[in-house]
Amino acid sequence: MGVRQALPGARVKGWSWMPMLVIAALSTGCTDHAAAPKRSLRSILGPDAGAEMAFAKADRPIEFVFPRDHGPHPEFRSEWWYLTAVVATPGGREFGVQFTLFRQGMEPRPGKDTAAIPRGVAAWRTGQGYMGHVAVSDIANRHHAEAERLVRGHPALAGVHAEPFRAYIEGWELKSTTADFWPLRLQVAIRDANIDLMLAGTRPIVAQGDGGLSRKGPRNASYYYSSQRIAAEGRLGIDDATHAVAGRAWLDREWSTSVLAPEYDGWDWFALHLDDGRDLMLARLRRADGRINPYSTGSLADGDSAPKQLTAEDFSLSAMEHWRGWPVAWRMTLGNETPERFVIRAAFEDQVMDTSVRYWEGVVYLHDQRGRRVGSGYMELTGY
Repeated sequence: MGVRQALPGARVKGWSWMPMLVIAALSTGCTDHAAAPKRSLRSILGPDAGAEMAFAKADRPIEFVFPRDHGPHPEFRSEWWYLTAVVATPGGREFGVQFTLFRQGMEPRPGKDTAAIPRGVAAWRTGQGYMGHVAVSDIANRHHAEAERLVRGHPALAGVHAEPFRAYIEGWELKSTTADFWPLRLQVAIRDANIDLMLAGTRPIVAQGDGGLSRKGPRNASYYYSSQRIAAEGRLGIDDATHAVAGRAWLDREWSTSVLAPEYDGWDWFALHLDDGRDLMLARLRRADGRINPYSTGSLADGDSAPKQLTAEDFSLSAMEHWRGWPVAWRMTLGNETPERFVIRAAFEDQVMDTSVRYWEGVVYLHDQRGRRVGSGYMELTGY
């Protein structure tokens, strides 16, 4: 959700993912998901008062400053750069693409993004770990391919720089192609796919929540902004063939020290491009006791005016179909006085990230009450 982080048996977007997963990789530099233990959401994201005392905390609205805030914030414990895209060939064959880079601090560092690269032994003493996730959803063949990399924050292995922007982990790379932030280029090769996409932002950045402060509860929050409508174009190699593709992408940025409070089981997050030009983000936190959570949030932008920030009273979500415990179809109501009603449905059921942090992340379609497709995007489910 705007916030997330992945965890085995646990989940994704950025909230603290088990430092032990990072530590397990440090002796060799990296590990794959087969070697990492699967963890539960509660064990990974439980409270850590010591960490909150040591690291900075998101506790008030801020003004984002660019290009600085495209880069890392090592004074906070957890951070992620999260890109999704729904693209299609000229003939209409669709694919989903996900690239996520997580940073996890084992010790707080000053908030500096410097071009000076540490060398020698000092290069291993960053106090940072990185986890990268990549996935491609081949919708026609109902196939989801994912890969994971987990390394310490040595500059030769992984890192993020604000200017010029570059986020990378062992050969996977999302970076600016000019002195400006846009356009970005995503280049990734995994066993089942090769991705090479050019990305151009078409709308202003959206500060989510209260001036960029996205509250997760009375004591938990993150800083969160999004580039919600990005033109994507490039090439995708899959099934021994290379396809020209184009479509829309979404980029989320979030950093925090707070972790998931004990009263929450997980979250449901949606990033949707409506065909009428609107961009919709919804993030619903699920309480363990089943009660409605007042901190669920969202935003609705149409490109012509300032985005509208949504509260838990502005939308409703109810699961209508499940697959192996994951809700893969939802009824969604948007607005109160003249509500709009939609169905959100997975492009296909098995888009599970079976990585060291296990969660559902994949392409969904938006349908109106007449069953017509009126949008597409990505859904993330954690804690199931």
